[in-house]
Parts: sequence; structure tokens; C-alpha cells
Amino acid sequence: MDQENSICKPQVFEEVFNTHSENLRNFMFYKCGDVDLAEDFVQESYVKLWQNCAKVFVDKAKSFLFTVANNLFLNHVAHKKVVLKHQKKQEKKYTYETPEFLLEEKEFMVKLQKAIGELSEKQREVFLLNRIDKKKYAEIAEMLGISVKAVEKRISAALKKLREKIEIL
Repeated sequence: MDQENSICKPQVFEEVFNTHSENLRNFMFYKCGDVDLAEDFVQESYVKLWQNCAKVFVDKAKSFLFTVANNLFLNHVAHKKVVLKHQKKQEKKYTYETPEFLLEEKEFMVKLQKAIGELSEKQREVFLLNRIDKKKYAEIAEMLGISVKAVEKRISAALKKLREKIEIL
């Protein structure tokens, strides 16, 4: 390696820094959308360049810096995914409801599913389109080729039957 242009020389390192740091920061900002995080990646990339200054040629410094910064970003994203996955697992493990509440909720769901199953086909169809698929009465009427009034009557009848079967007010 040419000792004159060695990155291990402070003035050469400073020149590489001045030449590439702004472009590298912008590149990382565009990738992560966070200025502080982008600057952290840039700083860490230059630390790695300094640690490997004897192995990196000046004409390869830019490539080295961008590769290191990109790898740091990818590691950061992978770490975030692991953290989120772990948090989701933790959320599923713990509940603040009492065992009695959970049992009542399960029994209610069984009753509700049975009651929905006992609705007439027309009532069940409009009820589920409205409550599960979040369709408006006009959308349901158009889909089924019936009037909005007919949809209203079917949903009203379905709700009345469900109240009777589940015994709620």
C-alpha cells in the first residue's frame, strides 16, 4: 500500500471524511428517515474505516463506507424486527382479564356463533356483510340487488333474533 495516501494518515482520513460524509449522511437519511440515526451510522462507518485503515485503499474508501453504513442499517432493521416479534409474544402471554371473564367471553362467543348460525340465510348474509365486512346498507343493497329498506328490515330482524337467543338487552 502506498504510504503517501494511506488512510491511516490523519490528513488523508480527514480528506476522505470531508469528501464523503455529507453524501453518506444523506444516503443513510433517505434509507432510515431519521437524521440522528443516519449520523450515528455515518460516525460508526468512519470508526470502522479508521480501525481498518491499513486494509482499505483510498480509492475504495467510499465503497467501504457506504457498504458498512448500509450493513449497519440492515442490522438495525433486523434487530427492530426481532424486538417487535418478541414484544408481540409478550403481549400474547399476559392478560389483565380474570379467568372468569375469559371463560364468560368464550361462552358468549359460542352462543353468538350458534345464534348467528340459526338466523335465516338472508338475515345472516346482510348481518355479516354489515358487521364483519363493514359494508354500508346501500352497498349491501347494491350487491344483493335489493332495496336499502329490505336490508334495514333484515338487519333489524337479525338483531331482534340475536337478542332473544343471547338474552341481552
